[in-house]
Amino acid sequence: MISVIIPTENSEVDLAHALAALVPAAAEGVVREVIVVDGGSSDNTERVADAAGCVWASRNGASRSERLAYGASIAKRGDWLLFLRPETLLEGGWHHEAQAFIERAARAPNGSRTAASFRLRYEAFGVSARFSESVAALRSQLLGMPYGNQGLLITRQFYKKLGGHRPLPELEDLDIAKRIGRGRMVFLRAAAVTSGTSGQSGVISGIRQAFARFCVGALRIPASVAVKLHG
Repeated sequence: MISVIIPTENSEVDLAHALAALVPAAAEGVVREVIVVDGGSSDNTERVADAAGCVWASRNGASRSERLAYGASIAKRGDWLLFLRPETLLEGGWHHEAQAFIERAARAPNGSRTAASFRLRYEAFGVSARFSESVAALRSQLLGMPYGNQGLLITRQFYKKLGGHRPLPELEDLDIAKRIGRGRMVFLRAAAVTSGTSGQSGVISGIRQAFARFCVGALRIPASVAVKLHG
C-alpha cells in the first residue's frame, strides 16, 4: 500500500525513532517498504537502516530534494508514497487514519489526484512550541502548504504527473505542495512530532528563511526564486 521514503545524513538517532513508529504499520501491511536515501553519512545511519530491513541507497552530495526523487524512482511495492524526514516521529495509530484516507481516495472520482499531510507537533514544552504549532496549523489550512517535517502522502501516479521533487537546495516541500494545490491537500488529525525548529540557525537566518517561505506560500513566488532568499 505505502512505500516510505526517508532522506538521511548523519541521522542514526532520529532514524531509529522514526523507524520504530513505522513498525505497527508494517506489521499490519500498510507500510510495504521503507527506502532510506543517504547523502553521505559518517555515523551509523546505514547500520540502523539495515537492522530495520530498509532498502538502502547512497547518493553522496545530493540535495534532499534529489534524494527524495531518487527514493520515489526506486520504490516498487507501494501505490502510495510517504515522504518522511528522519526527525519526524509519527503519532501512534497514524496508519489507521492514513489507511482510511487511502480507501476514501480510492472511492472518490478525483481521489488519485489528492495528497495528505499530518498535523505538526513539537516535542518541546512551553508557550513558544504551542504557538508555533498553532501558526503551522493556520498556515496549512489557509495555504495548503505543509512543511516537509509534516510528511507527504501521495499516489505514485499523481507524484509522477506533477514531475516529482525538483532539484532544489531548499524549499522542495513548499514547491511540491504548491503544485499539488490547496484544494487537493488533505490534513490528517494524526500528528507528526518533530524536535526541529526554524530558529536553530540564528535569528537573522531564521527571519530570512521565514520570509522566503512566506514568499512561496502567500505571494506564490516560485521556490526556485525564493530559495536565494532562504540561503
